[in-house]
Amino acid sequence: MAIATTEQFWNHRLNGEDPTSPTGENNTAFSATGSGASEVDKYWVVTDARYNVTPTTNAYTLFTVLQYTGTPNDDEVLMSLDNGTKKVDVKAFGTKIKLVGATTVTSIDLDPLMAEENPVPLALRLTLDASGNAILYLREMIEDDDAQTVYLSVAGASGSSRNIAWGNNSGNIKWASVYATDMGAFSPLELAPSDLATDTLLRMGLSIVENLRNSRRAHLKTHLDAGSIRYGYDISQEMLSRSIPPFIHVLLRGLGSPTFAALGGGRIDQEYDVLIYVTTRGTTYEDAYRLGLNIVGECFDELYTTTGLNGTTDSLFEYDLELQSRMDDEVTICTHLLTLTYMRRLNMRHR
Repeated sequence: MAIATTEQFWNHRLNGEDPTSPTGENNTAFSATGSGASEVDKYWVVTDARYNVTPTTNAYTLFTVLQYTGTPNDDEVLMSLDNGTKKVDVKAFGTKIKLVGATTVTSIDLDPLMAEENPVPLALRLTLDASGNAILYLREMIEDDDAQTVYLSVAGASGSSRNIAWGNNSGNIKWASVYATDMGAFSPLELAPSDLATDTLLRMGLSIVENLRNSRRAHLKTHLDAGSIRYGYDISQEMLSRSIPPFIHVLLRGLGSPTFAALGGGRIDQEYDVLIYVTTRGTTYEDAYRLGLNIVGECFDELYTTTGLNGTTDSLFEYDLELQSRMDDEVTICTHLLTLTYMRRLNMRHR
């Protein structure tokens, strides 16, 4: 999949209210089977009820944050996706979780009872793509500190009819939030639970990284690999000292909304500053300077021609370029800074 566009969003959003009567706009209700459920302290507490909706597409994402207060029976189906061709289930298994498709994989102990000291809430994201490949992300993690993947994945089993479903018929589960979309199979880096996080980090920060990684321009594709173009979560001196130039860091400095484009704030114009740091090293500082300028120039050319092209909803309207000259004999690395300012018109009714 790719980063969600502004037309792709969670079209089912629950935060502890009745799934058959959700609040907010662009928010579709679930159908219910069973009546063992009620709202308690901002959670939807289920002992014997299931909820489903019938989508019209064939790729889905189902996200939830939950807590056991009574452990459900082993092999109790908690989450299920079926695109009519392939199907996948998430099943309870003591303090673990099983992902069941054509094969079965089991998670580590996840402490769904939150019984450990300093417990971490359990977030589960289940995706099923059009080809029948399923992934279960645990606590929104993709890789651990050793860059090893930590999600579970299987090929789907044979499906029967399109369905997005969740709930439980045993145990006692506090469903804090349940979000679902039939607009695609999205990873945590493609559609965040928060609309603000999606609009900023994903659609602006990570999408700029993706654009530069996909560029066909000379320096961007020959001097930098995908790992050398990344979002600047950590640009501390210690982190930079472990990196080998050339490399590019993209980050957002801030955002704001100078105007609301509709009464009541249904649509707003939001401005973003995107900072692109290009760091190079050469045989001489002149070499590093010129290489960096070529790379930052290609960044500008690529983004100028591929982003911010729709003047009514998505515009690139300002830029600033800071070129670093050598002022100290000890300096051997050159860093140029390109700042791009975007304005986007956003629909705020997907929250």
